[in-house]
Amino acid sequence: MLINNLNPVAFEIFFIKIHWYSLAYIFGIIFGWIYIKKILIKNNIHKIYLDDLITYLIIGIIIGGRLGYVLIYNLKFYLKNPLEIITIWQGGMSFHGGLIGIIVATLIFCKKNNLEKYIFFDFIAVAAPIGIFFGRIANFINSELVGKPTDLIWGVIFPLVDNIPRHPSQLYEAIFEGIFLFIIMNKIYFSKNYKEGSCSFAFLIFYGIFRLFSEIFREPDEQIGYIFGSLSMGMLLSMLMIFIGILLLRRK
Repeated sequence: MLINNLNPVAFEIFFIKIHWYSLAYIFGIIFGWIYIKKILIKNNIHKIYLDDLITYLIIGIIIGGRLGYVLIYNLKFYLKNPLEIITIWQGGMSFHGGLIGIIVATLIFCKKNNLEKYIFFDFIAVAAPIGIFFGRIANFINSELVGKPTDLIWGVIFPLVDNIPRHPSQLYEAIFEGIFLFIIMNKIYFSKNYKEGSCSFAFLIFYGIFRLFSEIFREPDEQIGYIFGSLSMGMLLSMLMIFIGILLLRRK
């Protein structure tokens, strides 16, 4: 069994603590931006617009991700502790909320600049697994979103949680939602039959599938528990993603 004694704080600068969680977002955005600009975009005009879009995306990710977590996962706590809403460096970001934030930000940007939205949605869909990968690694370092107890040899003990060996569900998600999803998205984007929007819809479907699988090994959020039977909030939202992705794919 492995023991996770990793420090959530990467380093300190003049008494300011820099958390791995914050760095994960920074690295994810930077590497995603580089990948889109250097590998995916062939049109120089789109490259110029991408530089402006990044600001919108950062705002969308932060506001959407945090509000999603506050409203969906822990509203009662934040109503009592409203100042805690801004402490995003301590964790507590909803992927599904961040996704909505990205969609809204991209729609606003494309409408403002009279651009085809699916072109940029596809760019984001192909590169997004890079950021997801870093985010899940940060979850592992933070000893959050832990898995269910296991006796498998790769079980991990999270001393900040308890002394029970658990599935490293964060790493499962990093592999499936990060690495595997990245491969699939790129396979679709660079295929001969690629059509605008196909990556966007496929992202919703495949992320939802991988998240559903990972949730099987993950403890539900303590403040919510299971919604019905063994159905967690993450499962419910992922099922909704799959449904919407299939519906949009059929209508495209």
